[in-house]
Amino acid sequence: MLLHELNPLQQTLREVSRLQRDLNRIFGEGSVSHRRYRYPAVNVWSNENSVIVTCELPGFEPADIDISVEDGVLKISGERKPVELNENERYHRRERETGKFSRLVRMPYQIDSDGVEAHFKNGVLTITLPRAEADKPRKIEIKSA
Repeated sequence: MLLHELNPLQQTLREVSRLQRDLNRIFGEGSVSHRRYRYPAVNVWSNENSVIVTCELPGFEPADIDISVEDGVLKISGERKPVELNENERYHRRERETGKFSRLVRMPYQIDSDGVEAHFKNGVLTITLPRAEADKPRKIEIKSA
């Protein structure tokens, strides 16, 4: 079907769709806005006893980071403050973003929030969230009659 055979609404929708594809290509995976949406990068894995979350936060201090667990959701938030330059200094390139961030991670099972531990080393935050005892799988003994 040729473009001129489409009604005006279909032509407009095709053009909007083409524009969206072009913008996605230009501002895709490598764009600053995309990185901000997924900042900071996290890895999440689990075993029988706990969920482990690692989070990349280079240049942060532990005091700059807040961690909480509520209703099965881990929240990691904080703020990177801008570096103040002296009067005779200026930026030539500024790619490290500043400002507040917040990342939410839903847990795969119930967590014992009293046992949560967090460690920060070399710019990587590691959070261990123990599985609630009531949620752990139990082996059921089969009784014979």
